[in-house]
Amino acid sequence: MAWALKLPLTDEVIESGLVQDFDASLSGIGQELGAGAYSMSDVLALPIFKQEESNLPPDNENKILPFQYVLCAATSPAIKLHDETLTYLNQGQSYEIRMLDNRKIGELPEITDKMVKSIIRVVFHDRRLQYTEHQQLEGWRWNRPGDRILDLDIPMSVGIIDPRANPTQLNTVEFLWDPSKRTSVFIQVHCISTEFTMRKHGGEKGVPFRIQIDTFKENESGEYTEHLHSASCQVKVFKPKGADRKQKTDREKMEKRAPQEKEKYQPSYETTILTECSPWPEVTYVSNSPSPGFISSTHNSFPVPEGNGSPTHQPEPVVPVPEVIALVSDNLLPVATPQDAQQWLHRNRFSPFCRLFTNFSGADMLKLTRDDVIQICGPADGIRLFNALKGRVVRPRLTIYVCQESPEARDQKHENGDAATNTFFIYHAIYLEELTASELTEKIAQLFNISPRQINQIFKQGPTGIHVLVSDEMIQNFQDEVCFILDTMKDDSNEGYHIILK
Repeated sequence: MAWALKLPLTDEVIESGLVQDFDASLSGIGQELGAGAYSMSDVLALPIFKQEESNLPPDNENKILPFQYVLCAATSPAIKLHDETLTYLNQGQSYEIRMLDNRKIGELPEITDKMVKSIIRVVFHDRRLQYTEHQQLEGWRWNRPGDRILDLDIPMSVGIIDPRANPTQLNTVEFLWDPSKRTSVFIQVHCISTEFTMRKHGGEKGVPFRIQIDTFKENESGEYTEHLHSASCQVKVFKPKGADRKQKTDREKMEKRAPQEKEKYQPSYETTILTECSPWPEVTYVSNSPSPGFISSTHNSFPVPEGNGSPTHQPEPVVPVPEVIALVSDNLLPVATPQDAQQWLHRNRFSPFCRLFTNFSGADMLKLTRDDVIQICGPADGIRLFNALKGRVVRPRLTIYVCQESPEARDQKHENGDAATNTFFIYHAIYLEELTASELTEKIAQLFNISPRQINQIFKQGPTGIHVLVSDEMIQNFQDEVCFILDTMKDDSNEGYHIILK
């Protein structure tokens, strides 16, 4: 009874209190969003509705891209809907990529009647391999010395200008092109997908690659560094004819599927359209400065550095040091530093292998056996490099032996009438390549440590002691390893000498 006296509330009072409490609890709803702020896009923007990070730039849904790149190779029919297309390529086969201008009238007027630069790369699709790309490419370079991952088929290409392929970037090519003109570039991929698989026991799936194209326009300094557009596609590379067999296998598998299953897969398209993506992060590839060893009509040779590359090197050193001797010598010496060894490789036309021998000194390279060099550089270049390391030269076209006639021998000849009696002659070898009188003059001048200008004429003693002037034709008719005794005669008209071959 006491409990009932403490709650003298009617039903109307209780109901009124509940309504007030409920209104108060709802009073804050909608104040932050406002009248028109609530929409489905706001809901989809919540973190729980966000999809995995995409490689597409933001706000590209309704944007018309300035360029479009079309790879003329069929896509696989065994790819599910909403998945990225996959295209099969044959190793070393030329494939066309059409560079299309997709701009509206008046769009990007700054590139009208001007060139743009496009850089094509073959990169890894798997993120795991992207993190170790440098190590993967170096391993491929070691196994395939002298080869490239990506090449341009220049004779087949149309509309490209100044094509370049840097020897230190095996998976990259670049070129200039005019968007207002028809442009098609043909590429060749020389690596296959199974070369980068973790386990190689046969039958394993190859890793996918991406073919990416980044296009740039000129900045105020004339360098192509301002990004315009990037696009890429997913590919797998097979041994020759392997892509055709894989495409046929996928098509036959799809034909055996039920109609309901087929609806879950994309149709095979005759061409592959590269989809927009973020630009490649390595800006070092975007440099417009001429790179060494590029394939170009104006950049077709590797510039040989002058001097020994040292900032303290003097043009005319007074005291020869081992580094300078190692550099100027035709042969690579053990005292050569890694920098000197690199320059020696460049001078002897071994530029493609410089990266393989980056940290090799002269002593390191001279320790390599013939089999080691052939395994690293291949048979042709390996034999050439080994011969160059060992200082092996080509046999000269003509070898002659000469001996200077001494006054004592001349006096003995007059007394005895026989120059060979009790006379010991020391001969020197002269090697001729050009087989000319001027070359013989220079070699004899070197032998006597005089200037070639001090030798006026060279004569050969003929029948009955006559002096016959030595000409180019006479030298070309000399027998190999012929012997001569050199006699000198002072020229009365000047301070020079005449040389007589006896």
